[in-house]
Amino acid sequence: MLKFLGKLVAFGAIALAVVAPIQPAAASGQRPDITIAVADIPPTLEPGKEMSNVGTRTTYSIFDTLIRRDFLSQAGGSGAALKPGLAESWKRVDDQTLEVKLRPNVHFHNGAVLTADDVVFTFSEQRLRGKDAPLPEGRAYFSVFDQIEAVDPLTVRFHAKQPDPLMEQRLSSWASWIVNKADWLEKAKDGKIPQFPVGTGPYKLEKYQASDSIRLVAFDDYFGGRPTAASITFRKVPEQAARIAGLVSGEFDIITNVSPDQIDQINGYDNIEARSVVLANSHVIVYNTTNPLLADKRMRQALSLSIDRQLLVDSLWNGKAIVPHGHQYPEFGDMYDPSRPQPAYDPEKAKALLKEVGYKGETITYASEPSYYLNALPAAQAMIEMWKKVGINVELKVVENLDKIPLDQLMIRNWSNSTRYPDPLGAICVTWGPYGSAQKTWKSWQEPNSTAFNNLCKGLEGTLDQKKRFALEKQLLDTWEDEAPGTLLYQPLETYGVRKTVKWQPYTFYYMDLRPDNLAFE
Repeated sequence: MLKFLGKLVAFGAIALAVVAPIQPAAASGQRPDITIAVADIPPTLEPGKEMSNVGTRTTYSIFDTLIRRDFLSQAGGSGAALKPGLAESWKRVDDQTLEVKLRPNVHFHNGAVLTADDVVFTFSEQRLRGKDAPLPEGRAYFSVFDQIEAVDPLTVRFHAKQPDPLMEQRLSSWASWIVNKADWLEKAKDGKIPQFPVGTGPYKLEKYQASDSIRLVAFDDYFGGRPTAASITFRKVPEQAARIAGLVSGEFDIITNVSPDQIDQINGYDNIEARSVVLANSHVIVYNTTNPLLADKRMRQALSLSIDRQLLVDSLWNGKAIVPHGHQYPEFGDMYDPSRPQPAYDPEKAKALLKEVGYKGETITYASEPSYYLNALPAAQAMIEMWKKVGINVELKVVENLDKIPLDQLMIRNWSNSTRYPDPLGAICVTWGPYGSAQKTWKSWQEPNSTAFNNLCKGLEGTLDQKKRFALEKQLLDTWEDEAPGTLLYQPLETYGVRKTVKWQPYTFYYMDLRPDNLAFE
Protein backbone atom coordinates (compact mmCIF):
# COMPACT_ATOMS: atom_id res chain seq x y z
CA MET A 1 0.00 0.00 0.00
CA LEU A 2 2.81 2.46 0.84
CA LYS A 3 4.40 1.71 -2.51
CA PHE A 4 1.07 2.29 -4.26
CA LEU A 5 0.52 5.62 -2.50
CA GLY A 6 4.08 6.68 -3.18
CA LYS A 7 3.48 6.21 -6.89
CA LEU A 8 0.37 8.35 -6.67
CA VAL A 9 2.23 11.17 -4.96
CA ALA A 10 5.14 10.95 -7.37
CA PHE A 11 2.73 11.01 -10.30
CA GLY A 12 1.22 14.23 -8.97
CA ALA A 13 4.54 15.95 -8.24
CA ILE A 14 5.39 19.00 -10.31
CA ALA A 15 8.75 19.95 -11.70
CA LEU A 16 9.03 23.67 -12.33
CA ALA A 17 10.88 24.99 -15.32
CA VAL A 18 13.28 27.92 -15.05
CA VAL A 19 11.21 31.08 -15.33
CA ALA A 20 11.71 34.79 -15.36
CA PRO A 21 12.88 36.55 -12.18
CA ILE A 22 10.23 37.65 -9.71
CA GLN A 23 8.90 41.11 -10.36
CA PRO A 24 7.18 43.33 -7.79
CA ALA A 25 3.39 43.61 -7.91
CA ALA A 26 2.18 46.37 -10.20
CA ALA A 27 1.34 49.52 -8.32
CA SER A 28 -1.62 51.86 -8.68
CA GLY A 29 -0.67 55.08 -6.92
CA GLN A 30 0.79 54.01 -3.61
CA ARG A 31 -1.25 50.82 -3.42
CA PRO A 32 -0.51 47.65 -5.37
CA ASP A 33 -2.82 45.73 -7.64
CA ILE A 34 -2.92 42.17 -6.32
CA THR A 35 -3.58 39.03 -8.35
CA ILE A 36 -4.61 35.80 -6.63
CA ALA A 37 -4.59 32.57 -8.64
CA VAL A 38 -7.37 30.19 -7.61
CA ALA A 39 -8.44 26.80 -8.91
CA ASP A 40 -11.96 28.04 -9.67
CA ILE A 41 -14.23 31.06 -9.32
CA PRO A 42 -17.86 31.08 -8.16
CA PRO A 43 -20.84 31.35 -10.55
CA THR A 44 -22.50 34.05 -8.43
CA LEU A 45 -21.51 36.56 -5.76
CA GLU A 46 -24.82 36.32 -3.87
CA PRO A 47 -23.36 35.57 -0.41
CA GLY A 48 -26.39 33.60 0.76
CA LYS A 49 -26.21 31.36 -2.28
CA GLU A 50 -22.51 30.95 -2.98
CA MET A 51 -21.49 29.40 0.32
CA SER A 52 -18.90 27.04 -1.11
CA ASN A 53 -15.21 27.08 -0.27
CA VAL A 54 -14.60 28.60 -3.70
CA GLY A 55 -17.22 31.31 -3.27
CA THR A 56 -16.39 32.57 0.20
CA ARG A 57 -12.79 33.29 -0.78
CA THR A 58 -14.16 36.09 -2.93
CA THR A 59 -17.36 37.20 -1.23
CA TYR A 60 -15.59 37.70 2.11
CA SER A 61 -14.04 40.90 0.73
CA ILE A 62 -17.31 42.22 -0.73
CA PHE A 63 -19.70 41.79 2.20
CA ASP A 64 -19.71 42.29 5.96
CA THR A 65 -21.50 40.64 8.84
CA LEU A 66 -23.04 42.40 11.83
CA ILE A 67 -20.57 40.70 14.18
CA ARG A 68 -17.15 39.50 13.06
CA ARG A 69 -15.32 36.39 14.10
CA ASP A 70 -11.81 37.54 14.98
CA PHE A 71 -9.61 34.80 13.55
CA LEU A 72 -6.55 36.84 14.50
CA SER A 73 -7.46 36.64 18.20
CA GLN A 74 -5.43 33.42 18.30
CA ALA A 75 -2.09 32.61 16.73
CA GLY A 76 -2.30 30.86 13.40
CA GLY A 77 -5.62 32.37 12.36
CA SER A 78 -7.81 30.03 14.43
CA GLY A 79 -9.40 32.52 16.84
CA ALA A 80 -13.09 32.34 17.70
CA ALA A 81 -13.53 35.61 19.63
CA LEU A 82 -16.21 37.99 18.38
CA LYS A 83 -15.78 41.69 17.65
CA PRO A 84 -17.88 44.49 16.13
CA GLY A 85 -18.59 44.43 12.42
CA LEU A 86 -21.48 46.39 10.96
CA ALA A 87 -22.86 46.38 14.48
CA GLU A 88 -20.95 48.62 16.87
CA SER A 89 -22.50 46.83 19.86
CA TRP A 90 -24.99 44.12 20.83
CA LYS A 91 -26.63 42.84 23.98
CA ARG A 92 -28.85 40.01 25.15
CA VAL A 93 -32.23 41.36 26.20
CA ASP A 94 -33.11 37.86 27.41
CA ASP A 95 -32.31 34.24 26.46
CA GLN A 96 -34.35 34.57 23.28
CA THR A 97 -33.68 38.16 22.24
CA LEU A 98 -30.55 39.85 20.91
CA GLU A 99 -30.46 43.61 20.27
CA VAL A 100 -27.96 44.96 17.76
CA LYS A 101 -26.88 48.59 17.36
CA LEU A 102 -25.64 49.43 13.85
CA ARG A 103 -22.74 51.73 13.05
CA PRO A 104 -23.99 55.05 11.70
CA ASN A 105 -23.11 56.28 8.21
CA VAL A 106 -21.98 52.93 6.77
CA HIS A 107 -22.28 52.96 2.99
CA PHE A 108 -23.00 50.21 0.50
CA HIS A 109 -20.99 50.13 -2.70
CA ASN A 110 -23.88 51.84 -4.53
CA GLY A 111 -23.78 54.78 -2.11
CA ALA A 112 -26.85 53.80 -0.08
CA VAL A 113 -26.60 54.13 3.70
CA LEU A 114 -26.99 50.95 5.76
CA THR A 115 -30.16 50.89 7.87
CA ALA A 116 -32.03 48.39 10.02
CA ASP A 117 -34.36 47.71 7.07
CA ASP A 118 -31.44 46.24 5.11
CA VAL A 119 -30.62 43.94 8.02
CA VAL A 120 -34.22 42.81 8.46
CA PHE A 121 -34.51 42.10 4.73
CA THR A 122 -31.21 40.19 4.64
CA PHE A 123 -32.56 37.66 7.16
CA SER A 124 -36.17 37.80 5.96
CA GLU A 125 -38.36 34.84 5.08
CA GLN A 126 -38.60 36.42 1.64
CA ARG A 127 -34.85 35.96 1.08
CA LEU A 128 -33.42 33.40 3.54
CA ARG A 129 -35.73 31.89 6.15
CA GLY A 130 -38.96 31.09 4.34
CA LYS A 131 -40.02 27.67 3.12
CA ASP A 132 -40.09 28.95 -0.46
CA ALA A 133 -37.22 31.43 -0.11
CA PRO A 134 -34.91 31.61 -3.15
CA LEU A 135 -31.94 30.95 -0.84
CA PRO A 136 -33.14 27.91 1.12
CA GLU A 137 -29.63 27.24 2.45
CA GLY A 138 -30.31 30.00 4.97
CA ARG A 139 -32.77 27.86 6.89
CA ALA A 140 -29.88 25.73 8.20
CA TYR A 141 -28.58 28.79 10.02
CA PHE A 142 -31.55 31.02 10.76
CA SER A 143 -34.67 28.86 11.13
CA VAL A 144 -34.24 29.41 14.90
CA PHE A 145 -35.42 33.01 14.51
CA ASP A 146 -39.11 33.73 15.02
CA GLN A 147 -39.04 37.45 14.28
CA ILE A 148 -36.50 40.08 13.27
CA GLU A 149 -37.59 43.67 13.78
CA ALA A 150 -36.28 47.16 13.09
CA VAL A 151 -36.69 49.08 16.36
CA ASP A 152 -35.33 52.27 14.78
CA PRO A 153 -33.07 53.00 11.77
CA LEU A 154 -29.97 51.79 13.64
CA THR A 155 -31.41 49.15 15.99
CA VAL A 156 -32.45 45.59 15.17
CA ARG A 157 -33.87 42.94 17.49
CA PHE A 158 -33.55 39.23 16.76
CA HIS A 159 -36.17 37.07 18.49
CA ALA A 160 -35.49 33.33 18.67
CA LYS A 161 -38.20 30.68 18.93
CA GLN A 162 -36.55 29.31 22.07
CA PRO A 163 -33.46 30.07 24.19
CA ASP A 164 -30.55 30.09 21.76
CA PRO A 165 -26.91 29.85 22.94
CA LEU A 166 -25.52 30.88 19.56
CA MET A 167 -27.36 33.96 18.31
CA GLU A 168 -24.16 36.04 18.26
CA GLN A 169 -22.24 33.31 16.41
CA ARG A 170 -25.00 32.99 13.83
CA LEU A 171 -24.66 36.68 13.00
CA SER A 172 -20.93 36.26 12.35
CA SER A 173 -21.29 33.18 10.18
CA TRP A 174 -22.05 31.94 6.68
CA ALA A 175 -25.13 33.42 5.00
CA SER A 176 -25.25 36.36 7.44
CA TRP A 177 -23.52 38.85 5.12
CA ILE A 178 -25.67 41.96 4.79
CA VAL A 179 -27.12 43.03 1.42
CA ASN A 180 -28.82 46.26 0.33
CA LYS A 181 -32.59 45.72 0.26
CA ALA A 182 -33.43 48.12 -2.58
CA ASP A 183 -30.61 46.87 -4.79
CA TRP A 184 -31.45 43.21 -4.18
CA LEU A 185 -35.15 43.63 -4.95
CA GLU A 186 -34.40 45.68 -8.06
CA LYS A 187 -32.09 42.98 -9.41
CA ALA A 188 -34.60 40.25 -8.50
CA LYS A 189 -37.42 41.70 -10.58
CA ASP A 190 -37.12 38.97 -13.21
CA GLY A 191 -37.70 36.36 -10.51
CA LYS A 192 -34.09 35.22 -10.41
CA ILE A 193 -31.61 35.44 -7.55
CA PRO A 194 -29.40 38.51 -8.09
CA GLN A 195 -26.00 37.41 -9.32
CA PHE A 196 -24.17 40.49 -8.06
CA PRO A 197 -25.85 42.21 -5.08
CA VAL A 198 -23.93 45.05 -3.48
CA GLY A 199 -22.24 44.87 -0.09
CA THR A 200 -20.36 47.12 2.32
CA GLY A 201 -16.97 45.37 2.25
CA PRO A 202 -13.49 46.77 1.57
CA TYR A 203 -13.63 45.85 -2.13
CA LYS A 204 -16.40 46.17 -4.71
CA LEU A 205 -16.97 44.34 -7.97
CA GLU A 206 -15.58 45.95 -11.10
CA LYS A 207 -15.53 43.08 -13.59
CA TYR A 208 -16.74 39.47 -13.64
CA GLN A 209 -15.68 37.00 -16.33
CA ALA A 210 -17.16 33.61 -15.57
CA SER A 211 -14.46 31.52 -17.21
CA ASP A 212 -11.50 33.72 -16.34
CA SER A 213 -11.47 36.17 -13.43
CA ILE A 214 -13.17 38.45 -10.91
CA ARG A 215 -11.72 41.92 -10.43
CA LEU A 216 -12.50 43.87 -7.27
CA VAL A 217 -11.44 47.47 -6.66
CA ALA A 218 -10.90 49.31 -3.39
CA PHE A 219 -13.97 50.83 -1.73
CA ASP A 220 -12.41 53.82 -0.01
CA ASP A 221 -15.55 54.60 1.99
CA TYR A 222 -15.12 51.34 3.86
CA PHE A 223 -15.95 51.80 7.54
CA GLY A 224 -13.06 49.54 8.57
CA GLY A 225 -10.38 51.78 7.08
CA ARG A 226 -8.91 52.49 3.66
CA PRO A 227 -8.19 49.21 1.81
CA THR A 228 -4.48 48.54 1.44
CA ALA A 229 -4.64 47.28 -2.16
CA ALA A 230 -5.90 49.25 -5.15
CA SER A 231 -7.51 46.13 -6.60
CA ILE A 232 -7.77 42.39 -6.07
CA THR A 233 -8.09 40.08 -9.08
CA PHE A 234 -9.02 36.44 -8.57
CA ARG A 235 -7.72 34.61 -11.64
CA LYS A 236 -8.98 31.14 -12.50
CA VAL A 237 -5.99 28.83 -12.97
CA PRO A 238 -7.11 25.18 -12.58
CA GLU A 239 -3.66 23.61 -12.95
CA GLN A 240 -1.41 23.73 -9.89
CA ALA A 241 1.73 23.80 -12.04
CA ALA A 242 0.52 26.97 -13.78
CA ARG A 243 -0.35 28.63 -10.47
CA ILE A 244 3.09 27.90 -9.04
CA ALA A 245 4.88 29.00 -12.22
CA GLY A 246 2.92 32.26 -12.16
CA LEU A 247 3.88 32.87 -8.54
CA VAL A 248 7.55 32.29 -9.31
CA SER A 249 7.49 34.55 -12.38
CA GLY A 250 5.76 37.41 -10.54
CA GLU A 251 2.43 37.14 -12.38
CA PHE A 252 0.62 36.20 -9.16
CA ASP A 253 0.99 37.53 -5.62
CA ILE A 254 -0.89 34.71 -3.85
CA ILE A 255 -1.88 31.26 -5.06
CA THR A 256 -4.26 28.77 -3.45
CA ASN A 257 -4.47 24.97 -3.28
CA VAL A 258 -0.80 24.07 -3.04
CA SER A 259 -0.16 20.39 -2.41
CA PRO A 260 2.20 19.46 0.46
CA ASP A 261 4.82 17.98 -1.86
CA GLN A 262 5.33 21.43 -3.42
CA ILE A 263 5.99 23.31 -0.16
CA ASP A 264 9.75 22.78 -0.08
CA GLN A 265 10.09 23.75 -3.72
CA ILE A 266 8.24 27.04 -3.19
CA ASN A 267 10.29 27.76 -0.05
CA GLY A 268 13.45 27.28 -2.09
CA TYR A 269 12.97 30.67 -3.75
CA ASP A 270 14.13 33.88 -2.08
CA ASN A 271 11.05 36.01 -2.58
CA ILE A 272 8.13 33.64 -2.15
CA GLU A 273 7.07 31.22 0.56
CA ALA A 274 4.42 28.66 1.47
CA ARG A 275 2.00 29.53 4.28
CA SER A 276 -0.04 26.65 5.68
CA VAL A 277 -2.84 26.06 8.15
CA VAL A 278 -4.70 22.91 9.13
CA LEU A 279 -8.32 23.75 8.43
CA ALA A 280 -11.24 23.45 10.84
CA ASN A 281 -12.72 21.38 8.06
CA SER A 282 -12.78 17.68 7.32
CA HIS A 283 -12.74 15.86 4.03
CA VAL A 284 -15.47 13.24 4.29
CA ILE A 285 -17.16 10.62 2.18
CA VAL A 286 -20.94 10.34 1.93
CA TYR A 287 -22.83 7.03 1.67
CA ASN A 288 -26.19 6.87 -0.06
CA THR A 289 -28.13 5.02 2.63
CA THR A 290 -31.11 4.62 0.28
CA ASN A 291 -29.12 2.39 -2.08
CA PRO A 292 -29.88 -1.32 -1.47
CA LEU A 293 -26.17 -2.20 -1.22
CA LEU A 294 -25.59 0.49 1.43
CA ALA A 295 -28.92 0.42 3.26
CA ASP A 296 -27.62 -1.76 6.12
CA LYS A 297 -25.55 0.43 8.43
CA ARG A 298 -23.17 -2.49 9.05
CA MET A 299 -22.10 -2.24 5.39
CA ARG A 300 -21.36 1.45 5.83
CA GLN A 301 -19.53 0.76 9.08
CA ALA A 302 -17.40 -1.86 7.29
CA LEU A 303 -16.47 0.66 4.60
CA SER A 304 -15.41 3.14 7.27
CA LEU A 305 -13.48 0.60 9.35
CA SER A 306 -11.46 -0.37 6.26
CA ILE A 307 -9.89 3.08 5.84
CA ASP A 308 -6.38 3.63 7.20
CA ARG A 309 -6.63 7.39 7.63
CA GLN A 310 -3.18 7.86 9.12
CA LEU A 311 -1.68 6.16 6.07
CA LEU A 312 -3.55 8.65 3.86
CA VAL A 313 -2.25 11.55 5.98
CA ASP A 314 1.34 10.31 5.96
CA SER A 315 1.47 9.42 2.29
CA LEU A 316 -0.67 12.11 0.64
CA TRP A 317 -0.18 15.02 3.04
CA ASN A 318 3.41 14.43 4.23
CA GLY A 319 2.02 13.83 7.71
CA LYS A 320 0.75 17.44 7.91
CA ALA A 321 -3.00 16.82 7.81
CA ILE A 322 -4.80 15.64 10.97
CA VAL A 323 -7.15 12.76 11.70
CA PRO A 324 -9.75 14.48 13.95
CA HIS A 325 -11.17 13.13 17.19
CA GLY A 326 -14.62 12.71 15.75
CA HIS A 327 -16.65 15.38 13.94
CA GLN A 328 -15.40 18.17 16.24
CA TYR A 329 -12.62 20.75 16.36
CA PRO A 330 -10.53 22.53 19.03
CA GLU A 331 -12.22 25.78 17.96
CA PHE A 332 -15.29 24.50 19.86
CA GLY A 333 -13.61 25.56 23.11
CA ASP A 334 -15.47 24.06 26.09
CA MET A 335 -17.50 21.91 23.73
CA TYR A 336 -14.39 20.11 22.41
CA ASP A 337 -13.55 16.66 23.80
CA PRO A 338 -9.86 15.84 23.15
CA SER A 339 -10.31 12.38 24.69
CA ARG A 340 -12.75 11.23 22.02
CA PRO A 341 -11.13 8.51 19.89
CA GLN A 342 -10.26 9.04 16.25
CA PRO A 343 -12.24 7.03 13.68
CA ALA A 344 -11.23 3.38 14.02
CA TYR A 345 -9.19 1.41 11.50
CA ASP A 346 -10.11 -2.26 12.01
CA PRO A 347 -10.09 -4.37 8.82
CA GLU A 348 -10.82 -7.60 10.73
CA LYS A 349 -13.99 -6.14 12.22
CA ALA A 350 -14.88 -4.83 8.75
CA LYS A 351 -14.61 -8.39 7.35
CA ALA A 352 -16.82 -9.72 10.13
CA LEU A 353 -19.49 -7.10 9.40
CA LEU A 354 -19.40 -7.93 5.69
CA LYS A 355 -20.02 -11.57 6.55
CA GLU A 356 -22.97 -10.60 8.77
CA VAL A 357 -24.47 -8.46 6.01
CA GLY A 358 -24.01 -11.17 3.39
CA TYR A 359 -22.08 -8.96 0.98
CA LYS A 360 -21.17 -10.97 -2.13
CA GLY A 361 -18.79 -8.66 -3.96
CA GLU A 362 -21.33 -6.48 -5.79
CA THR A 363 -19.84 -3.35 -7.39
CA ILE A 364 -20.11 -0.11 -5.42
CA THR A 365 -19.39 3.16 -7.25
CA TYR A 366 -17.31 5.99 -5.76
CA ALA A 367 -17.88 9.31 -7.59
CA SER A 368 -15.44 12.23 -7.40
CA GLU A 369 -14.66 15.39 -9.28
CA PRO A 370 -11.05 15.50 -10.51
CA SER A 371 -9.68 18.58 -8.75
CA TYR A 372 -12.26 20.33 -6.54
CA TYR A 373 -10.68 18.88 -3.39
CA LEU A 374 -6.92 18.68 -3.13
CA ASN A 375 -5.73 15.04 -3.19
CA ALA A 376 -9.28 13.84 -3.89
CA LEU A 377 -8.32 11.34 -6.58
CA PRO A 378 -5.21 9.88 -4.90
CA ALA A 379 -7.25 9.44 -1.71
CA ALA A 380 -10.07 7.74 -3.63
CA GLN A 381 -7.67 5.39 -5.42
CA ALA A 382 -5.94 4.53 -2.16
CA MET A 383 -9.23 3.80 -0.39
CA ILE A 384 -10.34 1.56 -3.24
CA GLU A 385 -7.22 -0.52 -2.61
CA MET A 386 -7.97 -0.58 1.13
CA TRP A 387 -11.54 -1.72 0.49
CA LYS A 388 -10.29 -4.36 -1.93
CA LYS A 389 -8.10 -5.84 0.82
CA VAL A 390 -11.16 -6.58 2.99
CA GLY A 391 -13.21 -7.84 0.06
CA ILE A 392 -15.23 -4.76 -0.95
CA ASN A 393 -15.45 -4.10 -4.69
CA VAL A 394 -15.45 -0.34 -5.30
CA GLU A 395 -15.14 1.29 -8.71
CA LEU A 396 -14.00 4.91 -9.17
CA LYS A 397 -16.05 7.20 -11.39
CA VAL A 398 -14.43 10.58 -12.14
CA VAL A 399 -16.89 13.26 -13.29
CA GLU A 400 -16.59 16.98 -13.94
CA ASN A 401 -19.72 17.84 -11.93
CA LEU A 402 -21.14 15.58 -9.23
CA ASP A 403 -24.39 17.55 -9.19
CA LYS A 404 -25.21 16.27 -12.67
CA ILE A 405 -25.27 12.63 -11.59
CA PRO A 406 -28.84 11.44 -10.81
CA LEU A 407 -29.20 11.11 -7.06
CA ASP A 408 -30.23 7.46 -7.25
CA GLN A 409 -26.95 6.69 -9.03
CA LEU A 410 -24.73 8.28 -6.39
CA MET A 411 -23.53 5.52 -4.06
CA ILE A 412 -20.40 7.02 -2.47
CA ARG A 413 -19.20 10.60 -3.06
CA ASN A 414 -16.61 12.88 -1.52
CA TRP A 415 -17.43 16.10 0.31
CA SER A 416 -15.97 18.44 2.91
CA ASN A 417 -17.49 19.77 6.12
CA SER A 418 -16.44 23.20 7.35
CA THR A 419 -17.02 24.64 10.81
CA ARG A 420 -19.35 27.52 10.00
CA TYR A 421 -19.20 28.63 13.62
CA PRO A 422 -17.29 27.07 16.52
CA ASP A 423 -19.92 24.72 17.88
CA PRO A 424 -21.42 21.34 16.86
CA LEU A 425 -24.44 23.25 15.55
CA GLY A 426 -22.11 25.05 13.15
CA ALA A 427 -20.28 21.90 12.07
CA ILE A 428 -21.96 18.49 12.12
CA CYS A 429 -25.56 19.71 12.54
CA VAL A 430 -25.50 22.34 9.81
CA THR A 431 -24.02 19.88 7.31
CA TRP A 432 -25.72 16.60 8.27
CA GLY A 433 -28.92 17.95 9.84
CA PRO A 434 -32.37 18.34 8.22
CA TYR A 435 -31.34 21.42 6.21
CA GLY A 436 -27.89 20.10 5.25
CA SER A 437 -26.95 18.64 1.89
CA ALA A 438 -27.00 14.97 2.93
CA GLN A 439 -30.64 15.07 4.02
CA LYS A 440 -32.15 17.96 2.06
CA THR A 441 -30.28 18.14 -1.25
CA TRP A 442 -28.91 14.67 -2.01
CA LYS A 443 -31.48 12.83 0.15
CA SER A 444 -28.81 10.22 0.87
CA TRP A 445 -29.85 10.06 4.54
CA GLN A 446 -33.51 10.21 5.48
CA GLU A 447 -35.83 9.81 8.42
CA PRO A 448 -36.49 7.59 10.32
CA ASN A 449 -32.76 6.74 10.20
CA SER A 450 -31.83 10.37 10.83
CA THR A 451 -34.57 11.11 13.38
CA ALA A 452 -32.48 10.54 16.53
CA PHE A 453 -29.68 12.67 15.13
CA ASN A 454 -32.07 15.49 14.17
CA ASN A 455 -33.65 15.47 17.62
CA LEU A 456 -30.25 15.78 19.28
CA CYS A 457 -29.44 18.78 17.08
CA LYS A 458 -32.73 20.36 18.17
CA GLY A 459 -31.81 19.69 21.78
CA LEU A 460 -28.46 21.46 21.33
CA GLU A 461 -30.22 24.43 19.73
CA GLY A 462 -32.46 25.06 22.70
CA THR A 463 -30.10 24.29 25.61
CA LEU A 464 -28.02 26.99 27.29
CA ASP A 465 -26.40 24.87 30.01
CA GLN A 466 -22.89 23.96 28.83
CA LYS A 467 -22.70 20.64 30.69
CA LYS A 468 -26.00 19.50 29.23
CA ARG A 469 -24.90 20.62 25.78
CA PHE A 470 -21.63 18.70 26.14
CA ALA A 471 -23.54 15.51 27.03
CA LEU A 472 -25.87 16.05 24.07
CA GLU A 473 -22.90 16.53 21.79
CA LYS A 474 -21.45 13.17 22.84
CA GLN A 475 -24.74 11.46 22.06
CA LEU A 476 -24.88 13.31 18.74
CA LEU A 477 -21.40 12.17 17.66
CA ASP A 478 -22.06 8.61 18.85
CA THR A 479 -25.31 8.51 16.88
CA TRP A 480 -23.73 9.81 13.68
CA GLU A 481 -20.83 7.37 13.88
CA ASP A 482 -23.13 4.42 14.57
CA GLU A 483 -25.61 5.31 11.83
CA ALA A 484 -22.66 6.02 9.47
CA PRO A 485 -24.31 8.11 6.73
CA GLY A 486 -20.72 9.11 5.97
CA THR A 487 -17.29 9.06 7.54
CA LEU A 488 -14.46 11.44 8.29
CA LEU A 489 -11.12 11.16 6.52
CA TYR A 490 -8.87 13.99 7.76
CA GLN A 491 -8.54 17.71 8.33
CA PRO A 492 -6.61 18.89 5.27
CA LEU A 493 -3.59 21.15 5.23
CA GLU A 494 -4.42 24.29 3.28
CA THR A 495 -1.31 25.83 1.75
CA TYR A 496 -0.96 29.13 -0.08
CA GLY A 497 2.02 30.36 -2.04
CA VAL A 498 2.65 34.02 -1.14
CA ARG A 499 5.08 36.72 -2.14
CA LYS A 500 7.14 37.58 0.96
CA THR A 501 6.40 41.28 0.58
CA VAL A 502 2.70 40.50 1.13
CA LYS A 503 1.90 40.51 4.85
CA TRP A 504 -1.16 38.29 5.06
CA GLN A 505 -2.24 35.54 7.49
CA PRO A 506 -4.35 32.63 6.21
CA TYR A 507 -7.14 31.42 8.48
CA THR A 508 -8.26 27.95 9.51
CA PHE A 509 -11.25 28.60 7.30
CA TYR A 510 -11.58 29.21 3.56
CA TYR A 511 -12.13 32.94 3.96
CA MET A 512 -9.39 35.05 2.39
CA ASP A 513 -9.40 38.07 4.68
CA LEU A 514 -8.01 41.01 2.72
CA ARG A 515 -9.16 43.73 5.11
CA PRO A 516 -6.69 46.39 6.23
CA ASP A 517 -5.90 44.60 9.52
CA ASN A 518 -4.78 41.46 7.67
CA LEU A 519 -3.23 42.73 4.44
CA ALA A 520 -0.16 44.95 4.24
CA PHE A 521 2.89 45.31 1.99
CA GLU A 522 6.58 45.94 2.52
